[in-house]
Amino acid sequence: MTASDSRRYDVVIAGAGHNALVAAAYLAQAGRRVAVIEKAEAVGGAAVSERPWFGVDARLSRYSYLVSLLPQKIIDDLGLRITLKRRRYSSYTPDPRDPSRGILIDTQDAEATTASFVRTLGDEGAAEAERFSAFGERLAPLAAAVFPTMTDPLPTAEELRARVGDDDLWDALTTRPLGDLLRRSFESDLVRGIALTDGLIGTFATSDDPSLVQNRCFLYHVIGGGTGDWDVPVGGMGAITKELERAALEAGVEIFTGVEVVSISPDGDVHTMTDRSEVFHGELVLSGVGRAALDRLLSAGGSATTGAETPEGAQVKVNMLLSRLPRLRDGSVTPEAAFSGTFHVNETMTQVDAAYAAASGGLIPEPLPVEIYCHSLTDPSILGDHLVVDGAQTLTMFGLQVPHRLIADMDPVAAGAKLLAAAQASLESVIAEPLRECILRAPDGRLCIEARTTHDLEESLNMIGGDIFHGALSWPWLDAPASTPAARWGVATPHPRVLVCGSGAQRGGAVSGIGGQNAAMAALEILEG
Repeated sequence: MTASDSRRYDVVIAGAGHNALVAAAYLAQAGRRVAVIEKAEAVGGAAVSERPWFGVDARLSRYSYLVSLLPQKIIDDLGLRITLKRRRYSSYTPDPRDPSRGILIDTQDAEATTASFVRTLGDEGAAEAERFSAFGERLAPLAAAVFPTMTDPLPTAEELRARVGDDDLWDALTTRPLGDLLRRSFESDLVRGIALTDGLIGTFATSDDPSLVQNRCFLYHVIGGGTGDWDVPVGGMGAITKELERAALEAGVEIFTGVEVVSISPDGDVHTMTDRSEVFHGELVLSGVGRAALDRLLSAGGSATTGAETPEGAQVKVNMLLSRLPRLRDGSVTPEAAFSGTFHVNETMTQVDAAYAAASGGLIPEPLPVEIYCHSLTDPSILGDHLVVDGAQTLTMFGLQVPHRLIADMDPVAAGAKLLAAAQASLESVIAEPLRECILRAPDGRLCIEARTTHDLEESLNMIGGDIFHGALSWPWLDAPASTPAARWGVATPHPRVLVCGSGAQRGGAVSGIGGQNAAMAALEILEG
Protein backbone atom coordinates (compact mmCIF):
# COMPACT_ATOMS: atom_id res chain seq x y z
CA MET A 1 0.00 0.00 0.00
CA THR A 2 1.01 3.63 -0.46
CA ALA A 3 0.42 5.96 2.48
CA SER A 4 -1.08 9.40 1.90
CA ASP A 5 0.30 12.58 3.52
CA SER A 6 -1.92 12.17 6.56
CA ARG A 7 -3.89 9.17 7.80
CA ARG A 8 -6.07 8.82 10.88
CA TYR A 9 -6.71 5.54 12.69
CA ASP A 10 -7.96 4.29 15.99
CA VAL A 11 -4.60 2.55 16.50
CA VAL A 12 -1.26 2.89 14.74
CA ILE A 13 1.27 0.13 15.41
CA ALA A 14 4.99 0.69 14.87
CA GLY A 15 6.66 -2.52 13.74
CA ALA A 16 5.16 -5.67 12.29
CA GLY A 17 6.59 -8.45 14.39
CA HIS A 18 4.36 -11.32 15.42
CA ASN A 19 3.09 -9.51 18.53
CA ALA A 20 2.16 -6.45 16.49
CA LEU A 21 0.19 -8.63 14.08
CA VAL A 22 -1.62 -10.29 17.00
CA ALA A 23 -2.56 -6.90 18.46
CA ALA A 24 -3.68 -5.61 15.08
CA ALA A 25 -5.86 -8.64 14.35
CA TYR A 26 -7.60 -8.46 17.74
CA LEU A 27 -8.26 -4.73 17.39
CA ALA A 28 -9.54 -4.99 13.83
CA GLN A 29 -11.81 -7.90 14.75
CA ALA A 30 -13.28 -5.59 17.39
CA GLY A 31 -14.14 -3.07 14.67
CA ARG A 32 -11.21 -0.71 15.11
CA ARG A 33 -9.34 0.91 12.23
CA VAL A 34 -5.72 -0.19 12.51
CA ALA A 35 -2.50 0.57 10.62
CA VAL A 36 0.71 -1.42 11.00
CA ILE A 37 3.92 0.20 9.77
CA GLU A 38 7.03 -1.85 9.08
CA LYS A 39 10.46 -0.74 7.83
CA ALA A 40 11.27 -4.13 6.26
CA GLU A 41 9.68 -5.31 3.05
CA ALA A 42 7.99 -8.21 4.86
CA VAL A 43 6.25 -8.68 8.19
CA GLY A 44 7.22 -11.03 10.99
CA GLY A 45 10.33 -9.56 12.60
CA ALA A 46 12.24 -12.45 14.18
CA ALA A 47 9.44 -14.97 13.51
CA VAL A 48 10.27 -15.61 9.86
CA SER A 49 11.38 -18.44 7.60
CA GLU A 50 14.08 -17.65 5.05
CA ARG A 51 16.30 -19.36 2.50
CA PRO A 52 19.78 -18.29 3.68
CA TRP A 53 21.66 -19.97 0.83
CA PHE A 54 21.04 -19.14 -2.82
CA GLY A 55 19.76 -22.08 -4.81
CA VAL A 56 19.08 -24.25 -1.74
CA ASP A 57 15.46 -25.21 -1.08
CA ALA A 58 15.56 -25.04 2.71
CA ARG A 59 13.32 -22.62 4.60
CA LEU A 60 14.90 -22.10 8.01
CA SER A 61 13.48 -20.36 11.07
CA ARG A 62 16.40 -17.98 10.94
CA TYR A 63 16.01 -16.35 14.33
CA SER A 64 13.33 -17.77 16.67
CA TYR A 65 12.67 -21.46 16.24
CA LEU A 66 10.52 -23.27 18.88
CA VAL A 67 7.10 -22.52 20.35
CA SER A 68 5.96 -22.97 23.94
CA LEU A 69 4.31 -19.76 25.14
CA LEU A 70 1.77 -19.22 22.33
CA PRO A 71 -1.59 -19.74 24.09
CA GLN A 72 -4.27 -21.85 22.47
CA LYS A 73 -6.64 -18.98 23.27
CA ILE A 74 -4.85 -16.71 20.80
CA ILE A 75 -4.79 -19.45 18.16
CA ASP A 76 -8.55 -19.97 18.58
CA ASP A 77 -9.50 -16.29 18.89
CA LEU A 78 -7.69 -15.37 15.66
CA GLY A 79 -8.56 -18.57 13.80
CA LEU A 80 -4.93 -19.43 13.11
CA ARG A 81 -4.40 -22.53 10.99
CA ILE A 82 -1.09 -23.69 12.43
CA THR A 83 0.27 -27.05 13.53
CA LEU A 84 2.67 -27.56 16.42
CA LYS A 85 4.37 -30.93 16.84
CA ARG A 86 5.53 -32.33 20.14
CA ARG A 87 9.05 -33.79 20.24
CA ARG A 88 9.40 -37.27 21.72
CA TYR A 89 12.86 -36.62 23.11
CA SER A 90 13.20 -33.72 25.49
CA SER A 91 16.99 -33.57 25.50
CA TYR A 92 20.29 -35.36 25.12
CA THR A 93 23.30 -34.33 27.18
CA PRO A 94 26.69 -35.98 26.61
CA ASP A 95 29.06 -35.97 29.57
CA PRO A 96 31.82 -33.45 28.66
CA ARG A 97 34.34 -35.56 30.59
CA ASP A 98 33.46 -38.67 28.58
CA PRO A 99 31.23 -37.98 25.54
CA SER A 100 30.83 -41.72 24.94
CA ARG A 101 28.03 -41.56 27.50
CA GLY A 102 25.14 -39.16 27.91
CA ILE A 103 21.66 -38.63 29.33
CA LEU A 104 18.76 -39.05 26.89
CA ILE A 105 15.41 -37.93 28.27
CA ASP A 106 12.68 -39.87 26.47
CA THR A 107 9.23 -38.48 27.26
CA GLN A 108 7.60 -41.76 26.23
CA ASP A 109 9.89 -44.21 28.03
CA ALA A 110 10.75 -43.51 31.67
CA GLU A 111 12.74 -46.75 31.97
CA ALA A 112 14.94 -45.84 29.02
CA THR A 113 15.50 -42.41 30.55
CA THR A 114 16.54 -43.93 33.86
CA ALA A 115 18.86 -46.35 32.05
CA SER A 116 20.64 -43.43 30.37
CA PHE A 117 21.09 -41.73 33.75
CA VAL A 118 22.65 -44.96 35.09
CA ARG A 119 24.94 -45.36 32.06
CA THR A 120 26.14 -41.80 32.47
CA LEU A 121 26.24 -41.28 36.23
CA GLY A 122 26.90 -44.82 37.47
CA ASP A 123 25.51 -46.02 40.78
CA GLU A 124 23.94 -42.65 41.57
CA GLY A 125 22.14 -42.52 38.21
CA ALA A 126 18.87 -44.14 39.26
CA ALA A 127 18.47 -41.84 42.27
CA GLU A 128 19.29 -38.78 40.15
CA ALA A 129 16.72 -39.86 37.57
CA GLU A 130 14.13 -39.99 40.34
CA ARG A 131 15.17 -36.54 41.51
CA PHE A 132 14.90 -35.20 37.95
CA SER A 133 11.42 -36.67 37.56
CA ALA A 134 10.35 -35.29 40.93
CA PHE A 135 11.64 -31.84 39.96
CA GLY A 136 9.47 -31.86 36.85
CA GLU A 137 6.46 -32.99 38.86
CA ARG A 138 7.08 -30.22 41.37
CA LEU A 139 7.13 -27.59 38.61
CA ALA A 140 3.89 -28.86 37.05
CA PRO A 141 1.51 -27.04 39.45
CA LEU A 142 3.53 -23.85 38.94
CA ALA A 143 3.06 -24.04 35.17
CA ALA A 144 -0.60 -24.97 35.52
CA ALA A 145 -1.21 -22.00 37.83
CA VAL A 146 0.78 -19.30 36.06
CA PHE A 147 0.28 -19.90 32.34
CA PRO A 148 -3.52 -19.48 32.21
CA THR A 149 -3.10 -15.98 33.71
CA MET A 150 -0.88 -14.78 30.86
CA THR A 151 -3.84 -13.66 28.72
CA ASP A 152 -5.75 -12.10 31.64
CA PRO A 153 -5.10 -8.85 33.50
CA LEU A 154 -2.01 -9.23 35.65
CA PRO A 155 -2.65 -11.05 38.93
CA THR A 156 -0.87 -10.09 42.13
CA ALA A 157 2.01 -12.11 43.45
CA GLU A 158 0.00 -13.21 46.46
CA GLU A 159 -2.86 -14.43 44.26
CA LEU A 160 -0.47 -16.57 42.25
CA ARG A 161 1.40 -17.82 45.30
CA ALA A 162 -1.89 -19.16 46.66
CA ARG A 163 -2.76 -20.80 43.33
CA VAL A 164 0.63 -22.53 43.11
CA GLY A 165 0.23 -24.01 46.59
CA ASP A 166 3.95 -24.61 47.21
CA ASP A 167 5.35 -21.76 49.29
CA ASP A 168 8.84 -23.24 49.42
CA LEU A 169 9.05 -23.49 45.64
CA TRP A 170 7.58 -20.00 45.25
CA ASP A 171 10.15 -18.53 47.60
CA ALA A 172 12.97 -20.49 45.98
CA LEU A 173 12.08 -19.10 42.55
CA THR A 174 11.18 -15.55 43.47
CA THR A 175 13.50 -14.62 46.34
CA ARG A 176 16.70 -16.66 45.99
CA PRO A 177 19.04 -17.34 43.03
CA LEU A 178 18.12 -20.35 40.91
CA GLY A 179 21.42 -22.07 41.67
CA ASP A 180 20.31 -22.64 45.26
CA LEU A 181 17.18 -24.53 44.16
CA LEU A 182 19.13 -26.62 41.64
CA ARG A 183 21.80 -27.59 44.17
CA ARG A 184 19.10 -28.69 46.59
CA SER A 185 17.27 -30.61 43.86
CA PHE A 186 20.15 -32.47 42.17
CA GLU A 187 23.50 -34.02 43.06
CA SER A 188 25.01 -34.09 39.57
CA ASP A 189 26.69 -31.04 38.03
CA LEU A 190 25.60 -32.38 34.64
CA VAL A 191 21.92 -32.58 35.60
CA ARG A 192 22.00 -29.21 37.33
CA GLY A 193 23.21 -27.78 34.04
CA ILE A 194 20.36 -29.36 32.08
CA ALA A 195 17.91 -27.44 34.27
CA LEU A 196 19.96 -24.27 34.57
CA THR A 197 20.12 -23.54 30.86
CA ASP A 198 16.39 -22.83 30.81
CA GLY A 199 17.31 -19.75 32.82
CA LEU A 200 20.02 -18.56 30.45
CA ILE A 201 18.58 -18.55 26.93
CA GLY A 202 19.41 -15.05 25.71
CA THR A 203 20.20 -14.01 29.30
CA PHE A 204 23.66 -13.18 30.62
CA ALA A 205 23.83 -14.41 34.21
CA THR A 206 25.23 -17.03 36.53
CA SER A 207 23.28 -19.58 38.51
CA ASP A 208 23.73 -17.37 41.60
CA ASP A 209 23.05 -13.96 40.07
CA PRO A 210 21.46 -11.84 42.84
CA SER A 211 19.30 -9.95 40.31
CA LEU A 212 17.30 -13.17 39.74
CA VAL A 213 17.17 -12.45 36.00
CA GLN A 214 17.98 -16.13 35.48
CA ASN A 215 15.02 -17.09 37.67
CA ARG A 216 12.63 -15.02 35.58
CA CYS A 217 13.98 -16.52 32.36
CA PHE A 218 13.64 -19.99 33.87
CA LEU A 219 10.02 -19.36 34.82
CA TYR A 220 9.08 -18.41 31.26
CA HIS A 221 10.78 -21.53 29.93
CA VAL A 222 8.94 -23.97 32.19
CA ILE A 223 5.35 -22.66 32.13
CA GLY A 224 4.50 -22.73 28.42
CA GLY A 225 1.13 -24.25 27.62
CA GLY A 226 0.75 -25.08 31.29
CA THR A 227 3.22 -27.95 30.80
CA GLY A 228 6.54 -26.38 29.83
CA ASP A 229 6.76 -28.34 26.56
CA TRP A 230 8.48 -26.75 23.57
CA ASP A 231 6.99 -27.63 20.19
CA VAL A 232 8.08 -27.47 16.56
CA PRO A 233 6.03 -25.17 14.28
CA VAL A 234 5.23 -27.11 11.12
CA GLY A 235 6.45 -25.09 8.15
CA GLY A 236 8.80 -23.12 10.38
CA MET A 237 8.23 -19.81 12.13
CA GLY A 238 7.24 -18.25 8.84
CA ALA A 239 4.10 -20.39 8.84
CA ILE A 240 2.97 -18.71 12.07
CA THR A 241 3.69 -15.24 10.71
CA LYS A 242 1.85 -16.03 7.48
CA GLU A 243 -1.25 -17.02 9.44
CA LEU A 244 -1.06 -13.93 11.63
CA GLU A 245 -0.75 -11.73 8.56
CA ARG A 246 -3.75 -13.45 6.99
CA ALA A 247 -5.83 -12.99 10.13
CA ALA A 248 -4.90 -9.32 10.33
CA LEU A 249 -5.62 -8.59 6.68
CA GLU A 250 -8.92 -10.45 6.70
CA ALA A 251 -9.97 -8.44 9.75
CA GLY A 252 -9.27 -5.22 7.84
CA VAL A 253 -5.84 -4.20 9.11
CA GLU A 254 -3.85 -1.94 6.77
CA ILE A 255 -0.23 -3.06 6.64
CA PHE A 256 2.43 -0.75 5.22
CA THR A 257 5.80 -2.39 4.54
CA GLY A 258 8.96 -0.67 3.38
CA VAL A 259 7.96 2.37 5.48
CA GLU A 260 10.27 3.53 8.27
CA VAL A 261 8.93 5.07 11.48
CA VAL A 262 11.24 7.97 12.32
CA SER A 263 9.49 9.47 15.34
CA ILE A 264 6.51 9.03 17.65
CA SER A 265 4.77 11.74 19.68
CA PRO A 266 2.70 11.13 22.82
CA ASP A 267 -0.34 12.70 21.15
CA GLY A 268 -0.52 9.89 18.59
CA ASP A 269 1.45 11.22 15.62
CA VAL A 270 3.69 8.64 13.95
CA HIS A 271 6.08 10.24 11.47
CA THR A 272 7.37 7.97 8.72
CA MET A 273 9.74 8.17 5.80
CA THR A 274 9.86 6.43 2.44
CA ASP A 275 10.57 8.71 -0.50
CA ARG A 276 8.72 11.45 1.37
CA SER A 277 7.69 12.28 4.91
CA GLU A 278 4.24 11.07 5.98
CA VAL A 279 2.23 11.20 9.18
CA PHE A 280 -0.06 8.51 10.57
CA HIS A 281 -2.24 9.58 13.50
CA GLY A 282 -3.77 7.20 16.00
CA GLU A 283 -5.95 7.69 19.02
CA LEU A 284 -3.47 5.22 20.44
CA VAL A 285 0.00 4.18 19.31
CA LEU A 286 1.28 0.65 20.00
CA SER A 287 5.01 0.02 19.90
CA GLY A 288 6.06 -3.33 18.51
CA VAL A 289 9.73 -2.43 18.93
CA GLY A 290 11.74 -2.71 22.12
CA ARG A 291 11.44 -0.05 24.82
CA ALA A 292 14.92 1.24 24.08
CA ALA A 293 14.05 1.58 20.38
CA LEU A 294 10.79 3.27 21.35
CA ASP A 295 12.78 5.75 23.42
CA ARG A 296 14.78 6.70 20.36
CA LEU A 297 11.57 7.32 18.42
CA LEU A 298 10.06 9.39 21.24
CA SER A 299 13.27 11.37 21.58
CA ALA A 300 13.31 12.04 17.84
CA GLY A 301 9.80 13.45 18.25
CA GLY A 302 10.98 15.75 21.03
CA SER A 303 9.21 13.79 23.78
CA ALA A 304 10.23 12.42 27.13
CA THR A 305 11.40 8.82 26.91
CA THR A 306 10.31 5.80 28.96
CA GLY A 307 13.67 5.60 30.70
CA ALA A 308 14.38 2.09 29.47
CA GLU A 309 17.82 0.67 30.19
CA THR A 310 20.03 -0.24 27.25
CA PRO A 311 19.34 -3.94 26.63
CA GLU A 312 22.01 -6.54 25.93
CA GLY A 313 21.54 -9.88 24.26
CA ALA A 314 23.84 -12.76 25.15
CA GLN A 315 23.60 -15.39 22.43
CA VAL A 316 24.72 -16.47 18.99
CA LYS A 317 22.52 -18.56 16.71
CA VAL A 318 24.07 -20.81 14.09
CA ASN A 319 21.95 -22.19 11.26
CA MET A 320 23.16 -24.98 9.02
CA LEU A 321 22.05 -27.58 6.51
CA LEU A 322 23.71 -30.99 6.68
CA SER A 323 23.94 -33.86 4.23
CA ARG A 324 23.42 -36.10 7.27
CA LEU A 325 23.55 -35.86 11.04
CA PRO A 326 27.02 -36.21 12.58
CA ARG A 327 27.99 -39.46 14.28
CA LEU A 328 28.03 -39.54 18.07
CA ARG A 329 30.66 -40.95 20.39
CA ASP A 330 27.85 -42.50 22.42
CA GLY A 331 26.93 -45.76 20.72
CA SER A 332 23.82 -46.23 22.86
CA VAL A 333 22.00 -43.25 21.32
CA THR A 334 21.15 -42.61 17.67
CA PRO A 335 21.83 -39.18 16.19
CA GLU A 336 18.14 -38.97 15.29
CA ALA A 337 17.16 -39.28 18.95
CA ALA A 338 19.93 -37.02 20.23
CA PHE A 339 19.30 -34.13 17.85
CA SER A 340 15.50 -34.14 17.69
CA GLY A 341 15.28 -32.79 21.24
CA THR A 342 17.60 -30.22 22.81
CA PHE A 343 21.21 -31.38 22.54
CA HIS A 344 23.17 -29.84 25.45
CA VAL A 345 26.89 -29.34 24.81
CA ASN A 346 29.31 -28.27 27.54
CA GLU A 347 26.45 -27.09 29.73
CA THR A 348 27.17 -28.45 33.19
CA MET A 349 26.42 -25.86 35.86
CA THR A 350 30.14 -25.43 36.48
CA GLN A 351 30.85 -24.90 32.79
CA VAL A 352 28.02 -22.42 32.33
CA ASP A 353 29.12 -20.36 35.32
CA ALA A 354 32.74 -20.50 34.14
CA ALA A 355 31.62 -19.28 30.72
CA TYR A 356 29.97 -16.30 32.39
CA ALA A 357 33.19 -15.49 34.22
CA ALA A 358 35.20 -15.69 30.99
CA ALA A 359 32.78 -13.45 29.11
CA SER A 360 32.72 -10.97 31.98
CA GLY A 361 36.49 -10.77 31.56
CA GLY A 362 36.16 -9.99 27.86
CA LEU A 363 36.84 -13.49 26.52
CA ILE A 364 34.74 -15.72 24.31
CA PRO A 365 34.05 -18.75 26.55
CA GLU A 366 36.03 -21.90 25.81
CA PRO A 367 34.27 -24.21 25.61
CA LEU A 368 31.18 -22.29 24.57
CA PRO A 369 27.96 -23.66 26.11
CA VAL A 370 25.77 -24.66 23.18
CA GLU A 371 22.24 -26.01 22.66
CA ILE A 372 21.27 -27.73 19.42
CA TYR A 373 18.20 -29.17 17.78
CA CYS A 374 17.12 -30.45 14.38
CA HIS A 375 13.83 -29.01 13.09
CA SER A 376 13.65 -31.24 10.03
CA LEU A 377 13.59 -34.49 12.04
CA THR A 378 10.18 -33.46 13.39
CA ASP A 379 9.04 -31.38 10.41
CA PRO A 380 10.66 -32.22 7.06
CA SER A 381 8.24 -29.89 5.23
CA ILE A 382 10.79 -27.05 5.46
CA LEU A 383 13.04 -28.94 3.02
CA GLY A 384 12.58 -29.46 -0.71
CA ASP A 385 11.68 -32.98 -1.82
CA HIS A 386 15.13 -33.77 -3.18
CA LEU A 387 16.77 -32.76 0.10
CA VAL A 388 14.40 -35.02 2.03
CA VAL A 389 15.11 -37.94 -0.30
CA ASP A 390 18.87 -37.36 0.05
CA GLY A 391 18.62 -37.41 3.85
CA ALA A 392 19.55 -33.77 4.45
CA GLN A 393 18.81 -32.26 7.85
CA THR A 394 18.81 -28.78 9.35
CA LEU A 395 20.69 -28.08 12.53
CA THR A 396 20.34 -25.07 14.83
CA MET A 397 22.99 -24.20 17.43
CA PHE A 398 22.30 -21.61 20.12
CA GLY A 399 25.38 -20.43 21.99
CA LEU A 400 25.05 -19.04 25.53
CA GLN A 401 27.03 -16.53 27.60
CA VAL A 402 28.17 -14.32 24.72
CA PRO A 403 26.98 -10.83 25.69
CA HIS A 404 26.84 -8.14 23.05
CA ARG A 405 29.71 -6.29 24.74
CA LEU A 406 32.09 -9.01 23.51
CA ILE A 407 31.56 -8.07 19.87
CA ALA A 408 30.12 -4.54 20.00
CA ASP A 409 33.41 -2.98 18.86
CA MET A 410 34.47 -5.77 16.52
CA ASP A 411 34.05 -5.98 12.77
CA PRO A 412 30.69 -7.78 12.36
CA VAL A 413 32.04 -10.33 9.90
CA ALA A 414 35.03 -11.12 12.10
CA ALA A 415 32.78 -11.36 15.17
CA GLY A 416 30.48 -13.80 13.41
CA ALA A 417 33.43 -15.92 12.32
CA LYS A 418 34.88 -16.05 15.85
CA LEU A 419 31.58 -17.07 17.46
CA LEU A 420 30.87 -19.60 14.71
CA ALA A 421 34.28 -21.18 15.26
CA ALA A 422 33.67 -21.32 19.02
CA ALA A 423 30.26 -22.96 18.59
CA GLN A 424 31.61 -25.46 16.07
CA ALA A 425 34.57 -26.38 18.28
CA SER A 426 32.24 -26.92 21.22
CA LEU A 427 30.04 -29.33 19.26
CA GLU A 428 33.01 -31.16 17.80
CA SER A 429 34.27 -31.86 21.32
CA VAL A 430 31.39 -34.31 21.84
CA ILE A 431 30.76 -35.80 18.37
CA ALA A 432 32.75 -38.46 16.55
CA GLU A 433 33.74 -36.56 13.40
CA PRO A 434 34.47 -33.02 12.15
CA LEU A 435 31.23 -31.12 11.59
CA ARG A 436 32.54 -29.85 8.25
CA GLU A 437 32.29 -33.39 6.85
CA CYS A 438 28.50 -33.19 7.18
CA ILE A 439 27.74 -29.64 5.97
CA LEU A 440 26.14 -29.31 2.55
CA ARG A 441 27.45 -26.90 -0.05
CA ALA A 442 25.24 -24.52 -2.00
CA PRO A 443 25.45 -24.44 -5.81
CA ASP A 444 27.82 -21.47 -5.54
CA GLY A 445 30.22 -23.57 -3.45
CA ARG A 446 29.49 -21.94 -0.11
CA LEU A 447 29.05 -24.11 2.95
CA CYS A 448 25.44 -24.00 4.18
CA ILE A 449 26.24 -22.58 7.61
CA GLU A 450 25.77 -19.10 9.07
CA ALA A 451 26.04 -17.34 12.42
CA ARG A 452 23.52 -14.71 13.49
CA THR A 453 25.05 -12.59 16.22
CA THR A 454 23.66 -9.91 18.50
CA HIS A 455 25.08 -7.40 16.02
CA ASP A 456 23.09 -9.04 13.21
CA LEU A 457 19.90 -8.82 15.28
CA GLU A 458 20.53 -5.16 15.99
CA GLU A 459 21.20 -4.32 12.36
CA SER A 460 18.53 -6.43 10.67
CA LEU A 461 15.71 -6.35 13.23
CA ASN A 462 16.40 -3.17 15.25
CA MET A 463 16.80 -5.26 18.40
CA ILE A 464 19.10 -2.94 20.31
CA GLY A 465 22.02 -4.85 21.77
CA GLY A 466 20.75 -7.96 20.00
CA ASP A 467 18.41 -8.62 22.94
CA ILE A 468 15.80 -11.17 21.87
CA PHE A 469 13.61 -10.17 24.83
CA HIS A 470 13.84 -6.38 24.22
CA GLY A 471 15.17 -6.05 27.78
CA ALA A 472 15.23 -8.09 30.96
CA LEU A 473 12.17 -10.29 31.46
CA SER A 474 9.71 -9.27 34.18
CA TRP A 475 7.77 -11.37 36.64
CA PRO A 476 4.30 -12.00 35.16
CA TRP A 477 2.49 -10.49 38.11
CA LEU A 478 2.08 -7.27 40.10
CA ASP A 479 3.00 -6.49 43.68
CA ALA A 480 -0.32 -4.67 44.10
CA PRO A 481 -3.43 -4.17 41.93
CA ALA A 482 -3.06 -1.60 39.12
CA SER A 483 -5.43 1.30 38.48
CA THR A 484 -5.21 1.80 34.70
CA PRO A 485 -5.92 -0.57 31.80
CA ALA A 486 -2.36 -0.26 30.48
CA ALA A 487 -0.85 -1.11 33.86
CA ARG A 488 -3.32 -3.96 34.50
CA TRP A 489 -2.30 -5.56 31.20
CA GLY A 490 1.44 -4.84 31.60
CA VAL A 491 1.79 -2.63 28.53
CA ALA A 492 2.07 0.87 30.02
CA THR A 493 4.54 3.64 29.19
CA PRO A 494 4.73 7.09 30.83
CA HIS A 495 2.56 8.34 27.94
CA PRO A 496 -1.13 7.32 28.26
CA ARG A 497 -1.66 7.14 24.50
CA VAL A 498 1.47 5.05 23.82
CA LEU A 499 1.46 1.36 24.75
CA VAL A 500 3.99 -1.43 24.18
CA CYS A 501 2.81 -4.55 22.39
CA GLY A 502 6.02 -6.49 21.73
CA SER A 503 8.47 -8.53 23.77
CA GLY A 504 9.07 -5.48 25.93
CA ALA A 505 5.62 -5.87 27.47
CA GLN A 506 5.57 -7.18 31.03
CA ARG A 507 4.72 -10.68 29.83
CA GLY A 508 6.57 -10.46 26.53
CA GLY A 509 9.41 -12.63 25.31
CA ALA A 510 9.57 -15.57 22.89
CA VAL A 511 7.06 -16.25 20.12
CA SER A 512 3.92 -16.04 22.21
CA GLY A 513 1.67 -13.28 20.94
CA ILE A 514 0.95 -12.52 24.61
CA GLY A 515 2.34 -8.98 24.47
CA GLY A 516 0.18 -8.27 21.43
CA GLN A 517 -2.98 -9.76 22.92
CA ASN A 518 -2.51 -7.90 26.19
CA ALA A 519 -1.89 -4.59 24.42
CA ALA A 520 -5.03 -5.09 22.34
CA MET A 521 -7.12 -5.75 25.45
CA ALA A 522 -5.76 -2.64 27.17
CA ALA A 523 -6.30 -0.55 24.02
CA LEU A 524 -9.91 -1.65 23.72
CA GLU A 525 -10.57 -0.76 27.35
CA ILE A 526 -9.08 2.71 26.78
CA LEU A 527 -10.86 3.34 23.47
CA GLU A 528 -14.19 2.19 24.83
CA GLY A 529 -13.76 4.52 27.78
